[in-house]
Formats: sequence, C-alpha cells, structure tokens
Amino acid sequence: MIIQTKAVKLVQIYSTICEQFEKDLKYTCQRFSNNDKQDLTDQEIMTIYLFALEEEQRITVKQIHRFASEYLHSWFPKLGSYVAFSNRLNRLSETFRKLVTSLITEYCPDDCFLDQSLLDSMPIITCSGKRSGKVAKDITDKGYCSTKSMYYYGVKLHALAFRREKTISFPEEVLITPASVNDLTVFKEAWTNKENRCFFGDKIYHHQDFFSDLEKENNSIMMTPVKAVKGECQEIRNRDKASNDLYSTAVSRVRQPIESFFNWLIEKTNIQRACKVRSTKGLLVHLFGKIAAAFINLIF
Repeated sequence: MIIQTKAVKLVQIYSTICEQFEKDLKYTCQRFSNNDKQDLTDQEIMTIYLFALEEEQRITVKQIHRFASEYLHSWFPKLGSYVAFSNRLNRLSETFRKLVTSLITEYCPDDCFLDQSLLDSMPIITCSGKRSGKVAKDITDKGYCSTKSMYYYGVKLHALAFRREKTISFPEEVLITPASVNDLTVFKEAWTNKENRCFFGDKIYHHQDFFSDLEKENNSIMMTPVKAVKGECQEIRNRDKASNDLYSTAVSRVRQPIESFFNWLIEKTNIQRACKVRSTKGLLVHLFGKIAAAFINLIF
C-alpha cells in the first residue's frame, strides 16, 4: 500500500512538471544543438529531484542520485552517473526558479488575506563567518544574522507573504539577495508598488518618514513593533511602556505565521544549510529546487 501511494505521488509530480513545461518551463532550458534529444529528459530529472527530496527526505544531490539508482531504476533506466546527473541538474537552475514562480501564482489558497502581507527574511548559509566564502561569489557575501547572533557567508531568502487565518502564511513573492543586503532596502526596491496593503514587519522596517510617504501615495501602511527612540527620556519611556508593549505583542503575533513558514521550510528541506554547494547554479538549484519541493507537498 505504501509503495502504491509513493508511485501515485511520483506520477503526480511528473504530470505537474510536464504540464508546467508545456506552459513555459521549456523556454528556460531549450537546447539549440544536435544533441537536443536526451535519453533522460529534463522533466524526469526534476521529477527525481523533487520526489526524492519531498517524499524521501534525501537532502543532498548525491543522496538523491543514490536513492534513484537503488529504488527508481525501473522508472528511469537511463539515469546515468552521479556526475552527469549533477551537471544536468545545475543547468536547470533557472527552470526551478520559474517553477517556483508558477506554483506560487497558480496554487494560492483561497483563504489568503490579499490586503495583508507579512515580511521576513532567512539566512542561507554556505559557510560560517570565521572562514572566507569561496562559493558563488557573484551572488553571496558576508552578513550578520541577529536572530542567531552569528556572521555567515551566503545569501538571504526574503519573503512577502499573504496572511492566513490560524495557519502558516503563503508567499506572494520570494527574492534572493547577498547576505549583507538590508531587509528595508529590499522592500524599497521590490515592493513599494503594492497598493492598499497593510504590511507587518519586524523592527528593521521601522522608517517613519518613508512609510508616511508610502501611505499617502499607495494607501499602504507598515506595522512594526515599537522601536525605542534614541535619546528619549526615561520618564516618557516609562509612561508609554504598557501601551507600546501591547502594540508590539499584537504585531508580533500577526507576524508569527511567516516565522512558522520559514521553520516549516527548514524542517521539510534543510534549505538553510548550503555548505555542500559548489557553484552559483548549484546554489540556485538548492534554493529554488527545495522551495519547489515544499510547495509540491502542499499541492498534493
């Protein structure tokens, strides 16, 4: 019964990938050479990756290839070597990125509050800050994670997510930036065009002048926990402490589902640890492939 269920899941993932390929994914991995007909198709490679990651919790590419060799050989007899599989997988980095965009757009739950958005980011670590980062230097750098109180090399995964009632939020957009990029900078560059929206963010998004202008132009407001004013006298702080604490707690409770979303993503895919990655394309597959695997789990 378990084997039959897994077989159904494999077929469902393959059907979804093929459907998305016919829509637009095929344009991200077209080949213009005489060797454009592969024994193992791109659809099959993506299916193997997503199934082994989501259903079997095989985290690394080597683990995924070994699992496919041992248990999926009858389904994919032309699998080939680990090196060839890894190289083919890395060539699909842009395809995985496009797949994530399609899944987020097409499978948005009906219970999303489309006028309320939660904001947060998560570090994706390629190595600790004590070492010198040598992988994917074109998209990574050194940053600081205040939550973990650590320096690291890598990137940040930023999410703008719709609020949902009593469950984890659903991302409207996800972005990747170098680790040193400030969350507020990302918001200013990517999401200031959202109109009639109530945003909930942490203290990093506290910028009264900017969001006052945003409210006038787009009728959008930003709610953050109260940030202490530098130089404010202690008497005023004591007077406002009770109301500020209540307000900050209320905002934090609304924001909690996006933190749960990141925790769920880490638990499902171990996305935060990218120390096994050896190239830029490999890092992009690590990021968008694992996000896609997590959302495949939601769809089915």
